[in-house]
Amino acid sequence: MSIYLRIILVVISMLSMMNVMKRVRRFKLQIENSIFWIIFSLLLILVAVFPDPMFWLAELLGIQSPANIVFLFVIFILLIKTFNLTLEISQLQYKIQELVQKIALDENKKNKEADKEEK
Repeated sequence: MSIYLRIILVVISMLSMMNVMKRVRRFKLQIENSIFWIIFSLLLILVAVFPDPMFWLAELLGIQSPANIVFLFVIFILLIKTFNLTLEISQLQYKIQELVQKIALDENKKNKEADKEEK
């Protein structure tokens, strides 16, 4: 892995971690999400500082460049995170749909009661 790639990984990881910390304080980012991004940043720093395992893994898997294994690793982790976020969004949409239906039924019931009182 070239020294330039290592430096870029460290810098981007540090910036990412600082951004997460800033958003945790300012925007009340959920702890679960912030922990993921902090650990992800730390893993990238470890890969940049200690690239030897990436060389070994690249050789084991038959990949020509350790940089490619880093990119593959990052893409894989982000795909898993995206899938988990998709699941969360689907669950939230289902809950919203249930709440909207419940509110509509409650309003309908109130309207019927109000109509009975008027008569």
